[in-house]
Amino acid sequence: MSWSIGYDAHWGRDIGYGVPAWCDHPRCRREIDRGLSYVCGGEPKGGDRGCGLYFCGEHLAGCVVSLCSRCRYHKPPFEPKAEHPRWLHHKATDDSWAAWRAEQAEACRA
Repeated sequence: MSWSIGYDAHWGRDIGYGVPAWCDHPRCRREIDRGLSYVCGGEPKGGDRGCGLYFCGEHLAGCVVSLCSRCRYHKPPFEPKAEHPRWLHHKATDDSWAAWRAEQAEACRA
């Protein structure tokens, strides 16, 4: 099984190491991906301890399970950032997303 591209229904966004993204820390503009290396909690959706948002190495810390600063102190999660423009462009133009675009257009017409 590949973790290149998936979907997180909780946050309503694409995840995986194939998805370029911004660090979800509000004061950070580092470019990362939404792979397991960057997810708070170390597992998709955050596992049992994390929020499931994605952070650069500066904003994710821990020995056994990497957590963001909010989850380390049991606070509510940060707001997730908007999609990276490069990812939006890929979904809007790449042939591999043609079927998905057609499904979205049909859903909007319904």
